[in-house]
Amino acid sequence: MQFRYTLKNLCKCGSKVCNWRTCTKISTQNQSCIHNIHNCVMEPCIPLPLKDDVLTELTQKAKDWALLHGIGMRSSKDINKDTIQLAPFVLLPSTFSKKEFDKAKVAQVLMNEIIHKAAHSYNFLKQCLSGTVEVDPFTAELFRIYETVRREGLAQSLSLGLIRSDYMLDTINESCLKQVEINTIAAGFGWMGPISSKLHRYVLHELGIPDIENHIPRNNALRGLSEAINFAWKLYGSPNAVLLVIVEEQTYNLCDQRMLEFDVRELNNAIRVIRRTFRNIASNGKLKDKRLFIDEMEVAVAYYRTGYSPDDYKSYQAWDARMLIERSKAIKCPSIQYHLAGTKKVQQELNRKGVLESFLSNSEHIDRVRSLFTGLYSLDMNEEGDEIIKMAIDNPSKYVLKPQREGGGNNFYDKDVRIMLRKMETSEERNAYILMDLISPPAVLNYIIAPGSPPELCKVVGELGVFGATIGSDKEIFYNEEVGHLLRTKRFNIREGGVVAGFAALDSVFLV
Repeated sequence: MQFRYTLKNLCKCGSKVCNWRTCTKISTQNQSCIHNIHNCVMEPCIPLPLKDDVLTELTQKAKDWALLHGIGMRSSKDINKDTIQLAPFVLLPSTFSKKEFDKAKVAQVLMNEIIHKAAHSYNFLKQCLSGTVEVDPFTAELFRIYETVRREGLAQSLSLGLIRSDYMLDTINESCLKQVEINTIAAGFGWMGPISSKLHRYVLHELGIPDIENHIPRNNALRGLSEAINFAWKLYGSPNAVLLVIVEEQTYNLCDQRMLEFDVRELNNAIRVIRRTFRNIASNGKLKDKRLFIDEMEVAVAYYRTGYSPDDYKSYQAWDARMLIERSKAIKCPSIQYHLAGTKKVQQELNRKGVLESFLSNSEHIDRVRSLFTGLYSLDMNEEGDEIIKMAIDNPSKYVLKPQREGGGNNFYDKDVRIMLRKMETSEERNAYILMDLISPPAVLNYIIAPGSPPELCKVVGELGVFGATIGSDKEIFYNEEVGHLLRTKRFNIREGGVVAGFAALDSVFLV
């Protein structure tokens, strides 16, 4: 079977190649509309739509396969610890450029190195976040913990980084891959990425599609993350110490979390895994000679699956638990400095001319990383920041306004960019935000499968995540691997992302 990869230009100005940011043939008022229809559309991996009888049978098979293989979540509407429901997914793998996919995979070890070195540069973090901590209480509290444990002397020199770098193809830049963000805390879907690839292999085989192995790449993210955790546990050097997984009071993304825990256990059955909330840790945690004990069990590795949002710290008890962990000898994933290195402000500063050279010495590697960056702009209280704000107010549809937050639903687009910037134009509050060029990804037809709903054929856009794992200290990195990937997809007219947040569906790449 022949697979084709084509881009159909939909620009209203009629040009074969159009950059709508600089197009003079369209009005400013129409720019947002032009983005929303997506300048380019990729052909799906097979001709669509499917015949009704084929779609009905295939959808039910795919749903059953998904539920029986752990593609599930707890319902946020009907919380029952004895049940899970289907996680939203797309029926077919989405076409994706192999060239750009390979570029992201190769670059991940460099991203790991940059984040690790940035995390261990106190002067860099302080310079980056000096304005942010003055106006953002959440980042300020994280930085207070960092300065406290640094002043006291770090009990543990090693950090474990399980990192995910997220990208989108950008039709404005000839469908080159551009980084959306980098996640250093609770970077999820190490299970959902690989299992979605297996689901799509099953679906294509059911459709009788041959020779798919070259199009759906093998994905070992789960085992790669488990191996890094196992490596860190061994480095701690106490055979009876446990892996502590710090979780929310109510976990919805259960399958993804538990499957990683189970895989760690399968890889090394000497590792006992315990799950505790911040509340549990504050009540039952203590230090003995800087060793962390929870319910009298010594902790070797503390792995955060929560703690990335102010909502995760509902009382000062939660902050006390975070401080207790950071003061301990347990190997943290992430350490407080790693957490800070994943903030939007650090991402923006890494994009400044000359900054990457502080962390990488090879010019080819620097160029490779820089090619993945999109435009990122500081809103600091200075002349440069003033000019950036004026630029964004004049053309709000070209940019995304981002606060120092994770988890989906926090960004501002279109007219809201102008409203927010005018509101804080003369206020220090703007130091808590960065501005990013709006990435305009190509769309592709696919069926969205969601619990309780019929399959919906619509245009969708994808966000690629590449996982990395690092272990090291401020002096060296002795574990640095790219370990796997995932693809999350959303309707083309939805701005925000996030499967758990309810904006996106699980997907996998069909490389062309």
